[in-house]
Amino acid sequence: MAGGRLKNKVVSGVVWSMSEKAGTMLLQMVVSIIVARRLMPEDFGVMAIMTFFTSISLAIVDSGFSQTLIRKQSPTADEYRSVQIFNIAAAAVLYLVLVALSPAIASFYGYPVIADIAPVLMLLLPINAMCVVQNAVFMREFRFAMISKIVFLSSFVSGAVAIGMALAGCGVWSLVAQRLTAMAVKAALFALVGRRPGGSFSVRSLRGMAPYSMRLLATDLIAAVYNNIAQLIIGKTYSATALGYFSQAQKLKDLPVTSTVQSVQNVTFPALAELEGDRRKFDESYRQILMITAFVMFPLMAGLISIAPDMFRLLLGQKWMPTVPYFEIVCLCGLCYPLSVVAYNVLKTRSDGAIILRLEVLKKIVMTAILAYVFIVPHSIEAVAWGVAAMSAVELAVNLVAARRYTTLPLSRIFTTLLPTIATTAVMFASVAAVGKLAAGHSVGLRLFECIAAGAAVYTLLSLLLRSEAMLETVKIVRRIYRH
Repeated sequence: MAGGRLKNKVVSGVVWSMSEKAGTMLLQMVVSIIVARRLMPEDFGVMAIMTFFTSISLAIVDSGFSQTLIRKQSPTADEYRSVQIFNIAAAAVLYLVLVALSPAIASFYGYPVIADIAPVLMLLLPINAMCVVQNAVFMREFRFAMISKIVFLSSFVSGAVAIGMALAGCGVWSLVAQRLTAMAVKAALFALVGRRPGGSFSVRSLRGMAPYSMRLLATDLIAAVYNNIAQLIIGKTYSATALGYFSQAQKLKDLPVTSTVQSVQNVTFPALAELEGDRRKFDESYRQILMITAFVMFPLMAGLISIAPDMFRLLLGQKWMPTVPYFEIVCLCGLCYPLSVVAYNVLKTRSDGAIILRLEVLKKIVMTAILAYVFIVPHSIEAVAWGVAAMSAVELAVNLVAARRYTTLPLSRIFTTLLPTIATTAVMFASVAAVGKLAAGHSVGLRLFECIAAGAAVYTLLSLLLRSEAMLETVKIVRRIYRH
């Protein structure tokens, strides 16, 4: 594929994906605010416990095969069909196992409602299995406009259901219905607009994809455990209410972080795979993706930290103010995680998967030590939040160093690329803090507006005055969008 044609596809894909993610993020934010005002923190705590088991199960169902399909140059019809059948079979088995274990899980945590919601919530597994391959096909074909429409519509429908049930006093069932409805609508729409994989089931096809896929599965499983382990332990060590505060901080932080990461990752993984043979273009694309991702995420997360108290007070009310300290700390993850994922895409594209698994084990050994320390020594939820932030920093450092083996970019080049954004973000953060102090006597809404306006103005003006490369590249992308 010609470089210009691929670049246009990448730009178009990122635009559609980020537009959908931005729209979905705003929609989910509105839904989260309304639902959070109606539900109690312990409802979110119970749901956080269940999220641990659903995240691990969804990783197993996929088994890394969908990413292998995206990475392969020319997957066959038999490979598509085999992966789909395997996913559905794995999902059915896992559903039965988790439903059978749900009474024991409910007894362990002391929340009987877990046994009631598990048979319904775990339907996520077979429903998701029906659309994993379709999603991979659409990503390979750069049909991100259609993916974006499907995701946004599923979020809209599920959000409406969650709000309606929350207003009706359904409690934690509102959250269960939201997740299940989103997945069901997504699967139905993929089935409607996609084409059914041809071919037939072949063990040989699965065996051929297994080495790379199983390494990704092991990596994704380890990541799923460690991404949710803090909630799991808090739920047992403390209370569902305390877990609700912590999980809400994580959830609100994840709205912008996950949206941005998925937008960039979904498009850049297949794009980098196509550039694998051209080392110079591959390396420069990697550097620019890091640069633009930081340009967007650094001011966003720093800004959220600076306005957190007023934002929670205005949008969620006094009931959720204990969440603020946790939110401010876990937002630091938003500075590291997006860049970590970009580096991880290099490893997925260039390596055979073995190094990914070895690095994941190494990272988790370090992270285990961090978690053990924060749970045993300080024994506070704030310490857990700091542990999560430290784990994110460790992951970024390891991924960047490992990706260096597969590119010609020295780490010093990456640092100098990111330095202007780091400096501009620091000045913006100080400016917002100063405005907040000067406007201390103003109403919460007015002060929040003044801080946001000041932060946006300072960051934009400084970037323009310094003629930062990230700003110039962003302007080029915007112009290219308008031309196309």
